[in-house]
Amino acid sequence: MREGFPKAEPGMRIGLLGGSFDPAHQGHVHVTRHALKRFALDRVWWLVSPGNPLKRHGPAPLAHRMTVAREVMRHPRVAVTDIEARIGTRYTAETLNELMARYAGVRFVWLMGADNLASFHRWQRWDWIMETVPVGVLARPGQRISARLSPAARAFARYKVPAAMAPRLAFCRPPAWCFLNVPMVDISSTAIRRAGAWQSQG
Repeated sequence: MREGFPKAEPGMRIGLLGGSFDPAHQGHVHVTRHALKRFALDRVWWLVSPGNPLKRHGPAPLAHRMTVAREVMRHPRVAVTDIEARIGTRYTAETLNELMARYAGVRFVWLMGADNLASFHRWQRWDWIMETVPVGVLARPGQRISARLSPAARAFARYKVPAAMAPRLAFCRPPAWCFLNVPMVDISSTAIRRAGAWQSQG
């Protein structure tokens, strides 16, 4: 594996948490720790994106966001990466396609907050993502109902895995997704930026 890419062995269960992390905060840490435990993952990789195609205004410089993310997320089984910038992908579907080709035999699980599930149908090739890798959804403040009633949740309702089977999600044949309620941390990158507590230019 090329320098700058995390190592993984075939058979490992790796959760992928993507986003702009603009900035990374304790809510991301909270979700990551619960995902490791509840989905019985070997690792979680943060995919700090160069930019979010669904947002009009670009995030802070990638190097600055990576530095802050690594300060915030300190865990031996979590890697903060800039994989998307290194392989030149912009959309999640493209990234997953590349990762599965580079890491044959690794059991990837796409992780997202319930707020992302609510708008998941707007993502490019969202249905392909659901059909290609298991998806783990973790509840976030104010998004439980809208997520469960979202177009993506309705379209794949029959493939929902019970919470009791969460530790086996990585072994489920896609499409398979699991919605978990976790103790919630009411914090967001948007709120931090609005409060002026984020020096976006580093």
